[in-house]
Amino acid sequence: MSHLNSLTEKFKEVLLSVLPIVAIVILLHLTIAPLETTLLIKFLLGALCIVVGLAIFLLGTDIGITPIGSQLGKGVAKSNKIWIVVIAGLALGFFISIAEPDLHILGKQIAEVTGGVITSNSILLNVSLGIALMVTVALLRIVFNFPLYKMFTGIYLIIFILSLFTSNEFLSIAFDASGATTGALTVPFMLALALGVSSLKKGGKVSKEDSFGLVGIASSGAIIAVMLMNIFGGEKNIQGSLDVNVEGTISILDSFLTTIPTISKEIFIALFPILAIFLGYNFFFLKLPKKKLAKLLKGVVYVFIGLVLFLVGVNVGFMEVGSVIGFTVASLDNPVYLLLISFVLGLVTILAEPAVYVLTHQIEEVTQGYVKRKIVLLALSLGVGSAVLLSMIRILIPNLLLWHMLLPGYILAIGLMYVIPKMFVGMAFDAGGVASGPMTATFILAFVQGAAQAIEGADVLMDGFGMIAMVAMMPIITLQLLGLIFKLKSRKGGLLKNGNKK
Repeated sequence: MSHLNSLTEKFKEVLLSVLPIVAIVILLHLTIAPLETTLLIKFLLGALCIVVGLAIFLLGTDIGITPIGSQLGKGVAKSNKIWIVVIAGLALGFFISIAEPDLHILGKQIAEVTGGVITSNSILLNVSLGIALMVTVALLRIVFNFPLYKMFTGIYLIIFILSLFTSNEFLSIAFDASGATTGALTVPFMLALALGVSSLKKGGKVSKEDSFGLVGIASSGAIIAVMLMNIFGGEKNIQGSLDVNVEGTISILDSFLTTIPTISKEIFIALFPILAIFLGYNFFFLKLPKKKLAKLLKGVVYVFIGLVLFLVGVNVGFMEVGSVIGFTVASLDNPVYLLLISFVLGLVTILAEPAVYVLTHQIEEVTQGYVKRKIVLLALSLGVGSAVLLSMIRILIPNLLLWHMLLPGYILAIGLMYVIPKMFVGMAFDAGGVASGPMTATFILAFVQGAAQAIEGADVLMDGFGMIAMVAMMPIITLQLLGLIFKLKSRKGGLLKNGNKK
């Protein structure tokens, strides 16, 4: 009964989050961007799959993935052996990354746009190796108490140096891969893993700070991996294009039925290694009671069902509509419409990201209500809205390149790390990874690429990609600014208290 009540609550929460996106698409359909009937029906059916799937997924995360990640994290910390931390980081980092559905989606999009010059498998393998390495670095950072802000300064210094030798096309792909690796499945697991490792350390304040930052550090591994792939691979000046099917497909049901087996296989591959590692750990060391183990396994089944429904809805119902709307609105030759819709879409799409719910709840829980979930959601919404808006401005203005925005943005982000409360550093960089989940990697990316295909002089590969990079950066800045506001408010409150005492 408790599971049913929890599912009902999550269903209501998700419904309120997805409805704004549905309302915007219907409004555009009735006004400036009419959709073919089959496309609209697929979109509405996709929205239903997303709502039901996301609600089931979130319930499964609460009772399955989060406890498993936490138990594995505690197991790694209890071992007190550096070699176990290293092996666990490499294995878990690689398996959860190579099977992340968002990364598969991005890999396929890159292969399609480049005509197979950059293969999906090369992206998957290189990015997963990069993630595995940086997850290990992140876990060692927690063990050795290395300051997070110093870690990020060093990592982004390396990224800036590598960017000098990376082509513009690969720069966009590298930062997009960073966002795509931190999706609906990996984020809850990584957050729980970090919380498990940090919870067994002495000093409550340190533990709270350490429980954030793993996602941010791990996602930087994708950037470094793709940059090295370009530097040593030698591909330069790759061209890209996108086929936008405004007419839609004939069969609605076939689109869903043919996608379910593929998505199911990807999610099964994603969950199996993590589950196998946990069951092995439980059999030899943890030995949980059968009732508790059964509850965890039930949670994993919920996650599987929820993710399949969610990703089928996103892939079939949302992606095609996203590219068609982007293409149609951009073809109107009125940039005001395009910029306004871009901002609003970014503002509301973040609310439907599954990993956002996990992170915002953990922030409120870890800070014991000091940082409210609603305030974090507002900061994330404004950040993502601004990111999509800036991405569209980049497409509209010739010769405005991605690094022209990323360089000053990350310089600001690194500078803010040294003046805000240290707990907000990890939260902000984790939020950057979380914001760029399946909704962003599909619907908004499709919208931006559709617009790039329609705008004269724009390149789908160079301009269409890079949007996820902006979405990953802007929430870092907005959450750090939120941290600065909290710091100033607490200082002001302290001054008022001191004045009253006098």
